[in-house]
Amino acid sequence: MLKALFSSKARVKLLTTFLLNPDEEFFIRELTRRLDEQINSIRRELDNLKKVGLLKSKVKNRKKYYYTNKEFILFEDLRNMVLKANNNDDKLIKQLSKLDNVELLLLNGSFAGKEAEVDLLMIGDVDKKKVESAINASKISSDIKFSIITKKDFLYRMEMKDKFIHDIVLDEDSVMVVNKLKKEIESIK
Repeated sequence: MLKALFSSKARVKLLTTFLLNPDEEFFIRELTRRLDEQINSIRRELDNLKKVGLLKSKVKNRKKYYYTNKEFILFEDLRNMVLKANNNDDKLIKQLSKLDNVELLLLNGSFAGKEAEVDLLMIGDVDKKKVESAINASKISSDIKFSIITKKDFLYRMEMKDKFIHDIVLDEDSVMVVNKLKKEIESIK
């Protein structure tokens, strides 16, 4: 299955387009213009991705539209890979991942291409000044909203089904870069 997913440049472009925009539908000519690829290669790769099960299609106004099959067994894993690979903020994320005492680093909001209460959630005894310094040094144009919570407080809030914590942790668009609390989170869910 992996060989079928990553074997061509056009397929990688299509994977990126569909996985970063899972709620959108695209027709072939639109994709050829958007991705600057030949129509035959786009058509062939769409058929391949449909055979694997990642894409579905439907006809609307005499045009065939393709869309992401969110029920595909590897959908979440592939989406997380594409989000990580296409993130222009890799340097910042690596820097934050290496900070002392980071138990969980979760990306949402602007990192996931959407509006959210926070862009970055960090769990652990993390120095706020170091986080602010890393964000300022990253030269990211938009303001990053972040929240730092101690492990104890986080686990308590998970247990109490705190709306803010539960929503961000269970959000399918969230990407966990560091997760040393996987067992604890699973036992509470």
